[in-house]
Amino acid sequence: MKNKPLFKSILLATALVAGSAAQAGETVKVGVVGPHQEQWEHIRDVLAPKGIDIEIVRFADYVLPNRSLNDGETDLNSFQTIIFLKNANKEFGFKLVPIGDTVICPLGLFSKRYKSPSEFKRGDRVAIPNDPTQGGRALKLLEAAGLIKVNPDKGFLPAVRDITENPLDLDIYEVDAANTAGLLPDVAGSVINSNYAVDNGLVPAKDAIFLEQVSPGDSGNPYVNVIAAREDQKDRPVFAEIVKAYQSADTAKVILEAFKGAQIPVFKY
Repeated sequence: MKNKPLFKSILLATALVAGSAAQAGETVKVGVVGPHQEQWEHIRDVLAPKGIDIEIVRFADYVLPNRSLNDGETDLNSFQTIIFLKNANKEFGFKLVPIGDTVICPLGLFSKRYKSPSEFKRGDRVAIPNDPTQGGRALKLLEAAGLIKVNPDKGFLPAVRDITENPLDLDIYEVDAANTAGLLPDVAGSVINSNYAVDNGLVPAKDAIFLEQVSPGDSGNPYVNVIAAREDQKDRPVFAEIVKAYQSADTAKVILEAFKGAQIPVFKY
């Protein structure tokens, strides 16, 4: 009877070792879009000695990563804003949740014709993303640039029909976000997501004629990017390890050096 506490301790220690062994060798597939690979390669290298294998799965657009995650083809994704995630859940019935803040990718207005929004002329065509969240964000950017005004009652998700003032009668041209950069030679201006800008050789902080204003640590911003998981998987211990590795000073350094303002860490480090 006197040996029972010792016996219980041995059982507990054995269980803990077994739990650690179960986590060792886990493979986690992470879906990304555009230039998020650098930080995930760094995280992969950090976690490899702990027996966690990060497999980076690249997607070409914003629709497939959430569907893949929802269907169990990937385990996490890291490419989207909180507001985009909420809209995807509502539109497609996904059950995905954010498990950690990552970065803000400033949206920019680019032009090959003009150096300032003040140079736009009557009837100019301006391309914006056609999905509700990025399109609404683009309209808010054009409003901040002084080119249009939108109905304030629409919050962060105005549509083209919600433009209340358009003094230059700009032709707002809605296209797939992936095509906004390619249209630059054919339009007066184009609102381009940072990842697609970087993919097309543009440096938002240098090449945009008007850039969304964001600040490090701006975690209350609805355009904060997040790591997303399926709701029924969100508490997996391995995911906590991954978020911890992402929200570190070393990862922040990789992001700041690699993207030169195209991505700004929003987590504390």
